Amino acid sequence: MIGDSLRFKTAVALVLLGLLTLLAGIGQKTIWAPSETFTASVSGEQAAAPLTVIDQKLRTLHGGTVKINVKGDGEFLLAVGRPGDVDAWVGGTSHNTVNGVSEDQKSLQVEHTEGEATSPSPAGSDLWVSSENANGQLDYTWTAPADGEWTLLLAKDGTAAAPTEVSMTFPNDTATPWAIPLIVIGSLVLLAGLALLVLGLFRGKGGKDKGAKGGKDLGGSKQEPFVANAPAAATDAGKPGTTDANRPGTLLGMVAAVTAAVVVGSAAPALAATPAPTDTAPPAAEEPAAAPVLLEAQLRRILEQVASAVDAGDAAKDASKLEPRVAATELEVRSQNYKISASVGSYAARTPVRSTKLLTSSVTELPEWPRTVLAVTQGDGNAVPQLLTLVQESPRENYKLTKTTLLQPGVTLPTLDRDGAQTLAPADKTGLLYSGEEALAGLADRLTTAESSFKDKLLDGAASPYIADTLSYQNEVVASGTNGTFAFTHKVDPGSTSVFRTDDGGALVLGRLTFGFDGTPKAAGDKLTIGEDAGALAGGTETTTGFALNFAESVAVYVPPAGSTDPMQLIAANRGLVGATFK
Repeated sequence: MIGDSLRFKTAVALVLLGLLTLLAGIGQKTIWAPSETFTASVSGEQAAAPLTVIDQKLRTLHGGTVKINVKGDGEFLLAVGRPGDVDAWVGGTSHNTVNGVSEDQKSLQVEHTEGEATSPSPAGSDLWVSSENANGQLDYTWTAPADGEWTLLLAKDGTAAAPTEVSMTFPNDTATPWAIPLIVIGSLVLLAGLALLVLGLFRGKGGKDKGAKGGKDLGGSKQEPFVANAPAAATDAGKPGTTDANRPGTLLGMVAAVTAAVVVGSAAPALAATPAPTDTAPPAAEEPAAAPVLLEAQLRRILEQVASAVDAGDAAKDASKLEPRVAATELEVRSQNYKISASVGSYAARTPVRSTKLLTSSVTELPEWPRTVLAVTQGDGNAVPQLLTLVQESPRENYKLTKTTLLQPGVTLPTLDRDGAQTLAPADKTGLLYSGEEALAGLADRLTTAESSFKDKLLDGAASPYIADTLSYQNEVVASGTNGTFAFTHKVDPGSTSVFRTDDGGALVLGRLTFGFDGTPKAAGDKLTIGEDAGALAGGTETTTGFALNFAESVAVYVPPAGSTDPMQLIAANRGLVGATFK
């Protein structure tokens, strides 16, 4: 009877324990399931600063999409840029950086950096891939606009304090690794308990039948064999090599121990998953792959703004309208064009700049400044495609158009890498027949001297109409100069050269030459005449002392890779009158 009683108690305990374990597993999947997200916020007052930076590492801290809520007084801006670009814009300005989450996942960590009290307004910067304006509050979903790392910048006008009331909602770890094991173990323990109950019922019924039969045969004598066997069983259980695992109490203890271990483990999965500390240093993080400094969407936006500025300047014949987006050679040429047009109504306008059709582009991967970008566009008023050279001098300046160069008729532009081009220093000859400096110097010599040493190193004639036309013009002027002596020079402007590697290993070299046209009377009293266009700049069209005209030539030369037997080729060229004086 004692065995039956213990067996019954064990079965009931197993059933209860199985039910508890099963409910614990189900609970982890339902009422105790972790939240799908958690929200951390900047707590307390922060030091005032004109800029707030949200570190790129927060975007990928927990994987998935991060949602941000920003509150601030009045209007403010949220801008998205590469970490290096944001850092360059911030520079030495005082700023706050949101760069981490507290251990309890309730607070965002903020670091303050002292510096200059103000900065220019970051609104409209070409560094930003995108930006959003807000008034009072902004809800923003932080997703990467392209591969790589992306940082956020918050600011007002660069003078007032930037918002710091920021909260971020992150994806949470919703894994419940112990739920299924608990459900399985609970089910097994429950079944074991039920089985033990059923077995006990059958054993009890069988024992009653056997006892009744034995009483009849023995005439009511005591069942001493049962009593006599008990000590022997107890003695055997203690012998080496024997086991008492089949005893109900022991079985219950083993199941309870296993179940308790599982439940405790389920309560602290993070502890179980934490690796033991070691002295081994973590592997070094890989350097991010080089990427073009502009995405295509950025480039298109910049081109649209450049084209709009040029249209405004051309329409009003006002160089001041060009200045936000035009500089260097192109600003000089168009400014002089406007001046000449004011005196000579028939003077041809400069070719318009169009952004509607971007044929190809080459964007440097070098993060340093100045940055140079090449875009090839064509649109209304463009008989041939034009190569646009854009330069960003520093992080807080926008790209400006420095040269427009017209593709020569019948010439094919070499293929450029649109996913990020390698740019070379003008003097770098690595993998090329000639460096950028050598290529432009050779072109300048070829345009100046009919029998130049570069005559066979540069394609001319039908393959390079500009060279052929320039040499023909110079020869005609010299031949027709009965009253004067004329000389022509083409000199490289060393500060304007940029070199882009092409897909075949060669390079496209862009730069400026200054085309000088000098005239001197042959004898005293001889009179020389210049055109009305030059006269508008010189203050007259006739001189007895001589004249000097200067043209800005924008050129692009293809240089073959090292080992090639092909000559260089002038791909694009055009010029504009920029100066005229009398001696």
